[in-house]
Amino acid sequence: MKQEEFVQRLRDKGYKITPQRRAIIDILLAYDTPPSAKEVLDSIRGRFPDISLDTVYRNLNLLADLGVVNLINLRGKETSRFEIGECHHHHLVCLQCGRSLCVDFCVMEERELAAAREQEFEVVGHAFEIYGYCKNCRKAG
Repeated sequence: MKQEEFVQRLRDKGYKITPQRRAIIDILLAYDTPPSAKEVLDSIRGRFPDISLDTVYRNLNLLADLGVVNLINLRGKETSRFEIGECHHHHLVCLQCGRSLCVDFCVMEERELAAAREQEFEVVGHAFEIYGYCKNCRKAG
């Protein structure tokens, strides 16, 4: 997906397209692996030296709420990672280095979603992450 498609989603929801938001989307699109908010901050500081980590988090969380960005929580780590949400997928997450690998299947079956509906629970999304250690960390450790 291209930057303008994400920008249009923000406009469609009534949000202003600030230079900082545009830069955050650019940074997310440029990363090969999902960055943390701190990594986004470090990358954006060259263009916006006065931007705060709170501003970066606020914008990343807004993008996540709008479905533009996927939030990857790292169990046992203090940081989350953010990735452009082009399609529904899940992750393998290394507990040592924080590397996140995409898994292109979904274990959430319609019957599990139906069970939630039977309990009058409105499902708006779900996440599935498998935690372990990547090949590089196993070799090093």
